[in-house]
Amino acid sequence: MKEEIEKALKILREGGILLYPTDTVWGLGCDATNPSAVAKIYEIKKRSDSKSLVLLASDMDMICRYVQEVPEMAIQLVEVNDKPMTIIYPGAVTGKYGLAENTVAEDGSVGIRIPMMDFCRQLVHRFGRPIVSTSANISGEPTPKKFTEITDAILKAADLVVDPALEAGATGLASQIIKVGLDYSIQIIRG
Repeated sequence: MKEEIEKALKILREGGILLYPTDTVWGLGCDATNPSAVAKIYEIKKRSDSKSLVLLASDMDMICRYVQEVPEMAIQLVEVNDKPMTIIYPGAVTGKYGLAENTVAEDGSVGIRIPMMDFCRQLVHRFGRPIVSTSANISGEPTPKKFTEITDAILKAADLVVDPALEAGATGLASQIIKVGLDYSIQIIRG
């Protein structure tokens, strides 16, 4: 795993695209602070950049650096969470020291998940900033739950394909998505 993390870090630092297993499904990833890399993801997926992307962060400390004000409810959800959960936070921090604008929804919110898989968590921790984690498929096509379900077009588009042996432990299911507000509001987007 250590060797795969080193190879992935090199690609992320160069603005490249990863094809990697997450705690849910196979994903396409890049540096979430690099607008050019993020644009490549949209191009590969043939998806409008008006739709935001899910990001991975290593822990709540990292999330706090990229969200203006983390709702108390989000912290509580993360503390009791026992399955992959993406939280949509209000007020993403963008710009020179923040996320790429093209990772953020039109309302300024951003979806971030702390992965429950060692490979992903270590990768993001070592990288030191969030990475994109969007399903490894052309928009509208089936989401690949296993490496063998990934299309040739996606395989060829990635700058690095992480070792498929690391997919062990993935749920094969998309994460639940919960939107939280500073006013303690909660909206379940995907259960």
